[in-house]
Amino acid sequence: MNEEKTQEKNESSSSPSHDSNPCPICLGPITQDSYLDQCFHKFCYNCIVHWSKVVGSKRSLPPSSLKCPLCKTENFSIVHSYDGSSFQQRYINQKCGDSFFFSSAHKYRLQCYYIEPGILNDIWNVSRYWKSRKYLHPNKWLQDWLRREIQALIQEEEVDIIVHHILGLIDSFLRSNEQKYQTGTPETKQEEFKALVSDAARPFLTGRTDRFVNEVELFLASGLNIVAYDEVYIQRLGWNTPGETSEGAEGKHNEHVPLIPYLYIFDDDSNDTD
Repeated sequence: MNEEKTQEKNESSSSPSHDSNPCPICLGPITQDSYLDQCFHKFCYNCIVHWSKVVGSKRSLPPSSLKCPLCKTENFSIVHSYDGSSFQQRYINQKCGDSFFFSSAHKYRLQCYYIEPGILNDIWNVSRYWKSRKYLHPNKWLQDWLRREIQALIQEEEVDIIVHHILGLIDSFLRSNEQKYQTGTPETKQEEFKALVSDAARPFLTGRTDRFVNEVELFLASGLNIVAYDEVYIQRLGWNTPGETSEGAEGKHNEHVPLIPYLYIFDDDSNDTD
């Protein structure tokens, strides 16, 4: 009897428990499990990496260790991508050069996710895009747009695996609907497409998935390239173009620039590094 209880306890401890043990940083289900190397507290990989960058940016010199957000234990690396036989390790002081990819265009697109959705719905008729079957025409700019969009959302440079995964599913959707006598209404095709992209993106984008799917649909319905799409988006919002400074924006309606919420992360040692 005791052996059975022990076995049940071991099985329950080894099984995923996303609902009962969320990521301590984003408070959502943990994606891409990662652990700090000394205390072994568990986080989303992107969350703990971003945390380390924010904490490190408040110090005059690059840190060689990171205090755990939960227990304050000093850790020297992040262990991730464990597959049962091997794992990868990212050291806190590792210089990957990934802080330089996040351009002003990435910041602009990230800000777009904090405004009310449907800001451009009256410019591009999404329902007409589906009724006219324009979705059957491949968009040659989609891959580059997806890469920038996902980079902005998860703030990581290496997103090609995610991009190719989503593109592969979209290509499969297009091929399956190229038949001359296809069945299903435009509304059915629209919901099928959105569900497909949502399922592919959710493990990586979590709470921003639904908004991301709407943005994908809007970009495709526009029929524009990335530059033209950005110009229309920015014009509607009354923002400056990405990369333009306030000093060079005379005559612009800067009073329409929305206030964007920011997440501030405080560290106990912040007063010691002033």
